[in-house]
Formats: sequence, structure tokens, C-alpha cells
Amino acid sequence: MKSEQISYYLDLELLQDYLDSLGKTIVEQMFTLYSQQAEIYLHDIERAQLNASFSDWQEHCHKMKGATASVGMHQLHGQLKLLEKLDAPKERKAVLLAELKQSNEQAILAFKEWLESK
Repeated sequence: MKSEQISYYLDLELLQDYLDSLGKTIVEQMFTLYSQQAEIYLHDIERAQLNASFSDWQEHCHKMKGATASVGMHQLHGQLKLLEKLDAPKERKAVLLAELKQSNEQAILAFKEWLESK
């Protein structure tokens, strides 16, 4: 992944600040925790989509949005900010959820590559 792609997904200034103030080990732990929690968030968002529950959709998108902000995944954060308020048919949300899952995978890959370079 090119550095432009990494910066598309990540807030590199924030992450560098974390690295400088907390150290690589803590940043690695933050990333591991995010990766574990993201699976849960995505599962919960999918369940809300399948049940056509706007309130659950909103709640779980909001939780994941906060988690993405805390680990500097600004592209995902912006995507979730839009999804959180979206009231759309479950078929449309299924497409958006698939896009969210793909974006999450890309952001995780970008984070791994960024962290390996430090």
C-alpha cells in the first residue's frame, strides 16, 4: 500500500502523537483491541440491518465510529458518521455494510503497514 493510500485511511498526525507519547507497545495494544472490537461492531451492525432496526443500526454505527476515531481511522470514521444517521431500506443498508466491511479491512491493512514501518 502506498503512503498516499495509508494517509487516506489514517490520521497519521494523531497516530504519530500516540506513538511519541505512549510508545509502540501501547499503540499495538490499541490496534489489537480495535481489531477485536471491530468484528463485534460489524456483527452487531449486520444484525441491526437484518432486523431492520434503525435504533440498533444507529447505536452500533455510533460505537464503531467512536472506536475508529480513537485509533485514527479517519476515513472509516467519516463513513460511519454518514451511516449512523442513515434511514434506508435494509437492502440498501446491506450494500453499505459490505462497503463498510471492505473499508474496515483496508483501514486495518493500512494501520498494520504504518505500524510495521515504525
